[in-house]
Amino acid sequence: MEKNKIKNVVIVHGAFADASGWEAAYNILKSKGYKVTLVQNPTSTLQEDVNATLTALDHQDGPTVLVGHSWGGTVITEAGDHPNVASLVYVAAFIPDEGESTLALVQSEAILEVNGILAPDDKGLVYLDKALFQATFATGQSKEKSDFMYDSQIPLTVASFIAPVTKAAWKTKPSFAILPTDDGTINPVLERKMYKRAGCTVTEMTGGHTLFMTNPEGVVEVIVQAAG
Repeated sequence: MEKNKIKNVVIVHGAFADASGWEAAYNILKSKGYKVTLVQNPTSTLQEDVNATLTALDHQDGPTVLVGHSWGGTVITEAGDHPNVASLVYVAAFIPDEGESTLALVQSEAILEVNGILAPDDKGLVYLDKALFQATFATGQSKEKSDFMYDSQIPLTVASFIAPVTKAAWKTKPSFAILPTDDGTINPVLERKMYKRAGCTVTEMTGGHTLFMTNPEGVVEVIVQAAG
């Protein structure tokens, strides 16, 4: 690794799939000499997820690339204000502005007709539909892997969806974004709109919403670019 490149990477997972899905990307980054930290957010409130991310950033020994997938994009938008963060990478992710919630973003464009997101249960928890899980969220995964991901999914709370961010780190930090060609969870029209507004360097990549699992090499290439 070149001396002038960032050596630390912190990865923030999204809703429904935890940090373990990043194992393949983690192994590639480690083989390239990066120090990688995977945040396990509780996905209970925006603030608690931000706190978990800030704790991880506190433990970095220098400039860091902060990566967020899906809901994790909202988290890194807020937490990316941390002084250790040198650049941001959004992977099929939400990018809100100051005072904007994830729900407001979702409602700003047409919601995908088929997306697999169920209505909140009586505890305010949002899950994904089993019948649509592989076709929308786990696109490109084997049935066995998709079944495992469904049975281990972590819900997101309504409270998280409606919480507005107070900071937009992309306004002051170089930002990169990955746009999947076959995202069945977030409307690609919305993704393009968010990425353009944030001034991201955008890489379009074949894959679905969890392409960091099906194409970890491609996702790592963008992270390495952000580290340069």
